[in-house]
Amino acid sequence: MASSGSISKRWRELHGEHSWDGLLDPLDIDLRRSIISYGELAEATYDAFNTERRSPHAGACMFGYDDLLARSGVAAAGHYRVTKFIYATSSLPLPAAFLLFPLPALRDVWSRDSNFMGFVAVATDEGVAALGRRDIVVAWRGTVQAMEWANDLDFTPVSAAPVLGSAAGSHPFAVVHRGFLSLYTSSHARSKFNQTSARDQVLEEVRRLMELHKDEETSITITGHSLGAALSTLNAVDIVAHGVNKLSNSSRPPCPVTAFVFACPHVGDRFFRGAFHSFRDHLKSLHVKNFGDVVPLYPPVGYVDVAVPLPINTGRSPYMRWPNVMPATLHNLEIYLHGVAGEQGSRGGFKLEVERDVALVNKSTDVLKDEYPVPASWWMLQHKGMVRSEEGKWELKDFKHI
Repeated sequence: MASSGSISKRWRELHGEHSWDGLLDPLDIDLRRSIISYGELAEATYDAFNTERRSPHAGACMFGYDDLLARSGVAAAGHYRVTKFIYATSSLPLPAAFLLFPLPALRDVWSRDSNFMGFVAVATDEGVAALGRRDIVVAWRGTVQAMEWANDLDFTPVSAAPVLGSAAGSHPFAVVHRGFLSLYTSSHARSKFNQTSARDQVLEEVRRLMELHKDEETSITITGHSLGAALSTLNAVDIVAHGVNKLSNSSRPPCPVTAFVFACPHVGDRFFRGAFHSFRDHLKSLHVKNFGDVVPLYPPVGYVDVAVPLPINTGRSPYMRWPNVMPATLHNLEIYLHGVAGEQGSRGGFKLEVERDVALVNKSTDVLKDEYPVPASWWMLQHKGMVRSEEGKWELKDFKHI
């Protein structure tokens, strides 16, 4: 196993240059750290999301570009600078877990048709020194509720052509999940935040950042959990298929695009997998799957995984109560990151190879053993965003900017 602190020298290998051959069992320490760091960026999309339907800003981000990462608890917040929020809508009816809106009785709400769906960020100079290149990250938010949507969703297949570019002609039978594609590509002419789709927002910003840093070594990394992992899969292949990872009028080769996804449901059929793999020279995907989590098995018929699998088993963790852990807990992203920190692969057992606070296990669950003095589901905005004004009245201040 490689020594720590060499991520900047090994980043191409860690991002799948050789499809992670020899790095997964035992799990390489630098890869372990990299996966956790991208998982924390995905977790930030949850922690910053306003789920309070009594708020006029339900469905928006509670923080701003400058403080989202730090206030969401990202350990290496200084390594990235958020440059754009992503907003999504859907032209199809979707389960309530996908999009959340303010209560109908509320007036002067920020939006009735769009949700904060993630962000684009770019490595700072501090990040470049640590990472070895100017990394552009797209982090996609997952579902509001953990599991219910998997049973409620319409798994109708539709053509994958919108994300395959010129490769669509070579893969005419490639199909993807209609609900995922709708959320990724939908726009509304009268929408304040989705006159352009989430897809177009991301492609435009990544192109801008690629041009801004055209004289530097770059990479594009996509990350997400659950629904966010599905959107990451579509986004990653879309970026490569449409040449967003290559500068026009440049002799530089396309930069690598890597998706680090957690608990990803099946996005497309075997023909879509073939199309995805046809871009293998510049496109890689690593899928972390927790033993017992059912979401990566959905849809169960006709759809397949496209990524290199990294199995983990948090059932081996000595920090968690067993056997009373609910299925939804096995799907929780912080539980996944705990698993990545301690996974021992075929050797069995569980040992935290990365110093990661076990209190995070209870961030939005109640599964830490009673010997740990950590309250259940302890993560929330102080006083749920209520602030006392100079006049002595309590007012809701849970919103910074769009």
